[in-house]
Amino acid sequence: MSALRREAATIGVALLAAAVAGAVLIWFIGESPLEVYGLLLQSTWGTSYGLGQVLFKATPLVMTGLAVALAFKVGLFNIGGEGQLAVGSFVTALCGAAVPDWVPGPVAVALCLAAGMAAGAGLGAFAGALKVRYGAHEVINTIMLNFIVAALILWVGNEHFFVRYTTHTATISENAQLRHLGFTGSAANTSLFLALALAAAVAFFLGRTRRGYEWRAVGLSLRAAQNGGVHVGGVIIGAMAVSGALAGAVGANYVLGYKHYFERDIGAGVGFMGIAVALLGRNHPAGIVAASLLLGTLSHGGLAVSELVPKELVEILQAIIILTVAIAAAGRWRRRKPASAVEPRGGAAEPTPPDRSQP
Repeated sequence: MSALRREAATIGVALLAAAVAGAVLIWFIGESPLEVYGLLLQSTWGTSYGLGQVLFKATPLVMTGLAVALAFKVGLFNIGGEGQLAVGSFVTALCGAAVPDWVPGPVAVALCLAAGMAAGAGLGAFAGALKVRYGAHEVINTIMLNFIVAALILWVGNEHFFVRYTTHTATISENAQLRHLGFTGSAANTSLFLALALAAAVAFFLGRTRRGYEWRAVGLSLRAAQNGGVHVGGVIIGAMAVSGALAGAVGANYVLGYKHYFERDIGAGVGFMGIAVALLGRNHPAGIVAASLLLGTLSHGGLAVSELVPKELVEILQAIIILTVAIAAAGRWRRRKPASAVEPRGGAAEPTPPDRSQP
């Protein structure tokens, strides 16, 4: 079975398992599974507002999913999307409020987007630099930076942007605001096209450029890439920077296209959901877009069916899908591990460290 068919089969099994388990739970509650699932689909893909909300919820998931997937390709685990999107959104709002009204709209949007992505990139690069310079694991770095960023934003907000019991920056200039897509009453905006463009750019970079090949080589075998002349430290810092920039772009959706200001906890949870999106999308940009649409459908559809079944049902469905895919991926990894662990014939053995226990 080809890799594409195998991945499609895995996703299909995950969706089927979630649908069957959800149907059983719905039946135990006393509702009709067909009625609940029908309402979920009708309220999302069956109405203009529902479709718009699915696209709105999927847009930031594409960005954070790309952020996680890009780091995965280099053998890194960036779970700092929460902090990177928070600082990116915060800086995007500050830039949007400061940009003069006479600046043309496309220029104003580009400036705000660049500022937010630069802030996220800086945070990601800092985590990468800690790994390269001191050997600190990126998981620990990014987790700690999530809390540090949240505390700093809260402190700055309390000092300068505390409005109505929360951190609330000034409204951005009108020329920096993104247009809505026209779905009735929906918050879907043109940042969707930015997310799709970023997905295409990541796919092109990883698959069609020399630098992308080097990044993937580091992810496959750091030592082999280093022996081949790749500057591994630069790749790690660069990958974490680009990953942070992708997460920082989320501000375009929430700040430029929806709220038009920054407030505390904006986009909360989207950074962590990016991990699930990357897993479901198999770290491929096209798969990440599809996984984002799936989770966006479940997220908005769960609100529509909450009158019939508990809202936690949607979370259970998401968990079953993610766990099924994760178990399948772990099984394939275990089957491949023995072959990849064998030292090539004639390869140099690892040097034995000297015994320093004896004088």
